[in-house]
Amino acid sequence: MATTSPTFLALVQPFTGVVEQLPAAAWDAPSPCEGWSARDVLRHVVTTQRDFLADHGVDLPDVDLDADPAGGWRAHAAALRDAVTDPEVVGREYDGWAGRTTVGATLQGFHALDLVVHRWDVATAAGLDERLSDDELTFVEERVDALGDALYSEGVCRAGVEPPADADRQARLLARLGRRTAG
Repeated sequence: MATTSPTFLALVQPFTGVVEQLPAAAWDAPSPCEGWSARDVLRHVVTTQRDFLADHGVDLPDVDLDADPAGGWRAHAAALRDAVTDPEVVGREYDGWAGRTTVGATLQGFHALDLVVHRWDVATAAGLDERLSDDELTFVEERVDALGDALYSEGVCRAGVEPPADADRQARLLARLGRRTAG
């Protein structure tokens, strides 16, 4: 069965596009993630990817997200791309919370979700109107459904909120992820 789900690496590109748009002052602006600035969200994305890969034998270099967030992200994304285009890395098996899986499946199933949702968070912190594509919305909906209640575990995602009455598909989906939108 063919899928239109964007791949992990394909989602790095639009995330990079948003990161590149942020002016220096926007990095310290509050994001939709309560208590986090845009820089904190970026740091979360980088750190969770680095930690996950390190746990599976792949060490990515440290990057500076304080002095130059966009430059730090570019360096991380380049190292990430090198790592995840290695078939041995993405095929590496391990026992995950839901059973036996691979590094590649986890990148696609969880970390890709982070790239989409946190791209919106970073953009929103800077006042950008980030629209997710229909394929991205479908992908996020499928991942949210597949993760079920585990998505709302401590430190993963805040509980859903009521969307505005006139909410479009994107706003309704973001509300499921605890994010409030203008409508």
